[in-house]
Amino acid sequence: MKKRILCLTLGLVLTFSQVVNVAASTRKEELQQQKAATESQLAEQQAVIDSLEEQKNQITSEISDLDAQLVDVMVEIEVLKGELEDKETEIAQTQEELAQAQEERDRQYEAMKVRIRYLYENGGGDAWAQLLLQGEDIGSILNQAEYIQKLYESDRNSLEEFANTVQQVSDLADQLDSEKAELEEMQQAYADQQANLETQLAEKKATSSDYDTQISEAQSQASAYAALIEQQNAEIQQIEEEEKRAAEEAARKAAEEQARREAEEQAAAERAAQQAAEEEEEEQQSSSSSNSSSNSSSSSSSSSSSNSSSNSGNSSSSSNSSSSSNSGSSSSSSSSSSSDSSSSSGSSSSGSSSSSSSGSVAYNPTGQSVVDYACQFVGNPYVWGGTSLTNGADCSGFIMSVYARFGVSLPHSSAAMRSVGVGVSYSEAMPGDIICYSGHVAIYMGGGAIVHASNAKDGIKISSNAAYRTILAVRRVL
Repeated sequence: MKKRILCLTLGLVLTFSQVVNVAASTRKEELQQQKAATESQLAEQQAVIDSLEEQKNQITSEISDLDAQLVDVMVEIEVLKGELEDKETEIAQTQEELAQAQEERDRQYEAMKVRIRYLYENGGGDAWAQLLLQGEDIGSILNQAEYIQKLYESDRNSLEEFANTVQQVSDLADQLDSEKAELEEMQQAYADQQANLETQLAEKKATSSDYDTQISEAQSQASAYAALIEQQNAEIQQIEEEEKRAAEEAARKAAEEQARREAEEQAAAERAAQQAAEEEEEEQQSSSSSNSSSNSSSSSSSSSSSNSSSNSGNSSSSSNSSSSSNSGSSSSSSSSSSSDSSSSSGSSSSGSSSSSSSGSVAYNPTGQSVVDYACQFVGNPYVWGGTSLTNGADCSGFIMSVYARFGVSLPHSSAAMRSVGVGVSYSEAMPGDIICYSGHVAIYMGGGAIVHASNAKDGIKISSNAAYRTILAVRRVL
């Protein structure tokens, strides 16, 4: 009865252990599935962070470029301010010279009128005749007539000279006003460009700040996923440890039960063997007493045989423990992908013509052809940012389009043109060379003249004085 109770108790314990193990195994599978899902979410969040970081780096690079452009524009504005101040000084000086020339002209004119009025007031309508008749002889009369003629010519020449002076000063004033207008327009254009760059910078910085916020949120979410994975790992590890302890406990109890069974079986076998030995001994004693009473007359034949046999029952206990582990075999198939890359190399042929000129020719024929081509568009409009030789271009767009006709690629930037080709001094400048100013460029025509897209008022025009502004560089690209 005790044996049955013990077996029943052991069975209940084993059943409970199996139930606990099944529940733990189910929970473990759930946790592993949740962990896989969390790891997938973490990988997606990390991809989002990487994408945001890349976009932020791109925005940061754009901000750096805009900062550099803004610095260049501000430098150009400062240079233009200095040139405007110099130009205003020249205009003020020219206006003073114009006023002096006009004053001298008026003074000369008034003096001539005084002389004429004196002659008429003293001599009446025949004053000139009286001057001639005052001569004593024909020689003095001729001398007097020559003097009158020289006086008249002197007055006339003086008036013409002063008139020319006034006109020259007036033309110079107009030229200075035009150059000032050009500088002011360039200054305004740079100011607009500066405002545009500052607006772009503000937008880019706002976008970068937004990226920082998104990256911070994504990193927080990723940290939460990582913490959840760590928690799931800890719970899975705990379940595995509990499973290990349960397995060890079940193995220990099974070993104890096996040992107990073996001990009981061995004790039963020993008891059975002992009982059999006792019964055999009793039978031998009984047989021995009957033999000794029937053979008492024999002299010496005593035979005693004692047979002791001990039967030990060998009990074999077999414990069958089967553990099956299923490992899925995964086969990986490698597929080879072949990428066909075809590179095509285009061959470009550039023809260069060189012509030898005699020592009397002081210009580059190719450069002169550039000048001739550029002069065809004199009078066409000026358009900021434009590149059309007919519908409108700015200074760098005009030169870029002219040289494109000759197969030369130039940047659409007056600052960038300062580094193209080969630098030469202004004294060595030849037709076709690019004259670079602060914020402006022109094509040198030779003889101190330039053709350029000046401003919205004058458009594309020819200026006779290439040094009307400070020359920063002369570049030769042919």
